[in-house]
Amino acid sequence: MKQVIKSLVLSAAVAVVLAPMQARADGFVTPWIGSAFGGSDIQNGRGTFGVSGGGMGAGIVGGEVDFGWNPSFFGTQNQFGNNSVLNLMGNVIVGVPIGGQHGGGIRPYLIGGGGLIRTQFDSTTSPINPVSSQNMFGWDIGGGVMGYFNDHVGLRGDLRYLRATHDINSGINSIDFSGDRLHFTRLTFGVVFR
Repeated sequence: MKQVIKSLVLSAAVAVVLAPMQARADGFVTPWIGSAFGGSDIQNGRGTFGVSGGGMGAGIVGGEVDFGWNPSFFGTQNQFGNNSVLNLMGNVIVGVPIGGQHGGGIRPYLIGGGGLIRTQFDSTTSPINPVSSQNMFGWDIGGGVMGYFNDHVGLRGDLRYLRATHDINSGINSIDFSGDRLHFTRLTFGVVFR
């Protein structure tokens, strides 16, 4: 009899977990442009662009994947050759939909997570190791606001701090970042589609 009761309880638990639920995810995609500044390793005001996409369960807590690319991040091509920094982050996003999840409204949010930060140097000034790249684990934290005009289109403003967990190694003798951990603040604006 105990086996029958255990089987019934287990079957009921599995049925509850696997039962179809009403979809409440609030998905979004945001292509954005902006500026990177405030790091000890970059010239202020370097251009950046990318795309973010994710979803919010019940409109409050969700996840986001963020891809950003910063060309000429460390300086001009005359100084460093072709150089860039890209990031690919997985984030948790927490926001409150003021005005609801449909139609017009705003959603202030906080965001944070971790992922890949990659530096790339392609120097024509050094015959030794003319190309160098480095993959680093990094993290980001920030916040912003999404404002919607209707059910599907709005604007997004975002401010984030990004930081790598270990020192930059350019691999090029003429470029020395010893003791520097890549970190910068990124201010972006974009159109958000949901």
